[in-house]
Amino acid sequence: MTLQPRCEDVETAEGVALTVTGVAQVKIMTEKELLAVACEQFLGKNVQDIKNVVLQTLEGHLRSILGTLTVEQIYQDRDQFAKLVREVAAPDVGRMGIEILSFTIKDVYDKVDYLSSLGKTQTAVVQRDADIGVAEAERDAGIREAECKKEMLDVKFMADTKIADSKRAFELQKSAFSEEVNIKTAEAQLAYELQGAREQQKIRQEEIEIEVVQRKKQIAVEAQEILRTDKELIATVRRPAEAEAHRIQQIAEGEKVKQVLLAQAEAEKIRKIGEAEAAVIEAMGKAEAERMKLKAEAYQKYGDAAKMALVLEALPQIAAKIAAPLTKVDEIVVLSGDNSKVTSEVNRLLAELPASVHALTGVDLSKPLEGNSTLALCLGHA
Repeated sequence: MTLQPRCEDVETAEGVALTVTGVAQVKIMTEKELLAVACEQFLGKNVQDIKNVVLQTLEGHLRSILGTLTVEQIYQDRDQFAKLVREVAAPDVGRMGIEILSFTIKDVYDKVDYLSSLGKTQTAVVQRDADIGVAEAERDAGIREAECKKEMLDVKFMADTKIADSKRAFELQKSAFSEEVNIKTAEAQLAYELQGAREQQKIRQEEIEIEVVQRKKQIAVEAQEILRTDKELIATVRRPAEAEAHRIQQIAEGEKVKQVLLAQAEAEKIRKIGEAEAAVIEAMGKAEAERMKLKAEAYQKYGDAAKMALVLEALPQIAAKIAAPLTKVDEIVVLSGDNSKVTSEVNRLLAELPASVHALTGVDLSKPLEGNSTLALCLGHA
């Protein structure tokens, strides 16, 4: 249940009449013994009657507590005032089986403007103290400002010095850090590049291994292909070629045998012909030798007459050789107005003939022939 206790024009410990309102939350206790007490107190009454009883009890305690406190205590510390009311009223309402859940002061005011006057006085005091405080503060502020300026300049100088020192130290430290960072960066870059090179080397090694494996597989495939091609060549080329070669070899051997036999037959033929020709030549040689033998014997028997016969036999041949160029001449014209001179030239040539024969052969045709029989023989041979 929600109750709103109200006490109007209640005098405080200082005799100032105040009107106070509050808000309370109460409930009937549920414990068995306390519930029985509540039933005994409020049996037959409605909720409004119960509210009136509890409200009057709270207002009575609120009124009695107001008379013991000053306006400042009530106004400035409402929570403590509400707590005091709740602590004082709780035992009484508890004996009726009622529990106070909460109690707060809602409003405090008066009809004689005490609170407003108290506020004005306090405001004036506060204003006065504020003005004094401002003046003192401005004075102190000026003094303090000058001191602060001096301290500020000193501090600024020291700060500038420290800043310069710090800046120099910072730059030195920065340079050292930069150098260290550059060294670390270079080392890191070098380590990165070395690691990258190692990784590249590993990758290249793996690629080489892969290439080796692929090459081995390719070699195996090529070997299989070579075997297949070899078998195919054996089946499609080599075996037919071998058969053709064997056939050609058989034909060649047959041709060779044929040529050998033909050569043997031709050699035998040539040998037979040679033997026959040799026999003929031998017979002719024997006949010629026999003839020459007989001729020599005859020449030896006849002496100069035989030699003259030989010369006479050779004269037509010699004349033919000498006159051979004249066979290519169509005609010979002798320019001479005297016919007797031509005859004399012919006679002169004939007269010189024996001397020419004697110079060539050593036989003298002008020598008189001895005996008619010898001459007849020689003329017969001629």
